[in-house]
Amino acid sequence: MRYMSAQKQKAIIIGPAFPLRGGIANFNEALCRAMNAADIETKIISFSLQYPGFLFPGKTQYDKGEGPQDIQIETRINSINPFNWLAISRTIKKESPDFVVFRYWLPFMGPCLGTIAKRIKKGTNIKVIAITDNVIPHEKRFGDNAFTKYFIKHCDGFIAMSRSVLSDLTEFTTSDKKLFLPHPIYDIFGEKVEKEIAIKHLNLDIKEKYILFFGFIRKYKGLDLLLKAMADERIKRLGIKLIVAGEYYEDAAFYNDIIRKKGLENNVILRTAYIASEEVRYYFCASDMVTQPYRTATQSGVTQIAYHFEKPMLVTNVGGLPEIVPHNIVGYVTDISSKSIADSIVDFYLNNREQKFTDNTVIEKKRFLWSSFVNGLQDLYKKIIIS
Repeated sequence: MRYMSAQKQKAIIIGPAFPLRGGIANFNEALCRAMNAADIETKIISFSLQYPGFLFPGKTQYDKGEGPQDIQIETRINSINPFNWLAISRTIKKESPDFVVFRYWLPFMGPCLGTIAKRIKKGTNIKVIAITDNVIPHEKRFGDNAFTKYFIKHCDGFIAMSRSVLSDLTEFTTSDKKLFLPHPIYDIFGEKVEKEIAIKHLNLDIKEKYILFFGFIRKYKGLDLLLKAMADERIKRLGIKLIVAGEYYEDAAFYNDIIRKKGLENNVILRTAYIASEEVRYYFCASDMVTQPYRTATQSGVTQIAYHFEKPMLVTNVGGLPEIVPHNIVGYVTDISSKSIADSIVDFYLNNREQKFTDNTVIEKKRFLWSSFVNGLQDLYKKIIIS
């Protein structure tokens, strides 16, 4: 059942958006677009300062080019300035939205987002819904639990995009206003192109076989496990190439050392810089399979880009990834080991699984519509207001 009223609903999304870059910004923009399409008047209030330098290991937090023209983005929040938080709260209260959707992905944001949530609720009927990417972070720091508790106690309802995060929420709240909604498909990177066209665009050899590791590189993403799998003699004999497309968020020497010691210089193609949005489709369309050898995970936007481009996937059995990638249907769910990863890559090529898995992605991706996510969000809002 959908929430209906005589007046058009009004909402605000609090979280990163253009010119900030990355998966969360992309998600927020797509969500805003989908909410407007569902007749919910929605805009985004983003960050003028998102991270201080010590928390951001990449080269830049900002995207280039022209931002979205079909949605409203206000760049206003300073994550370390409490006076700014109070000003933002006053502005939101004046606009009087029905609800505000907060993206929560890092405990560092707890004081900022928690204070804004607390202040906008005071003396109003504005409801606060949190989309919790993580409540227990991949890389822990002092104060994480305290910051997360502060934010969560000022929320009315919660959306988790993996069942593992839904379970993690029970450590911080006894609320029954919690809902699992899978991460929708990213359809913002353009349409598919033929594999041969994509390979040529990337200046690669069309005669080779390619698998893809995509996204920023950190220890928990398990690129080292994948590199060691690439050293398997079976994979070398098959002539498989690994494309690593994404920026290092830690010392590249660790990975370069593995490549050198394992003799992988001719087996690994490094495109280790930020991949511009208009280039993303070429990396996915050039690959036979997308690999995510993560040590830990909640949900992942990479799987949803792969679904959009109808690409088979290999993921490890962590977090919400097995919920999204059914084993032996659209790809593989492996153990967190180089041997298990290598076995699956070999099976994929020796048994010609690509067409079967590709066909199945066309069916499976129907589970991940943006309209379904927005309907779930509205259902949660209704549950909050009638309780």
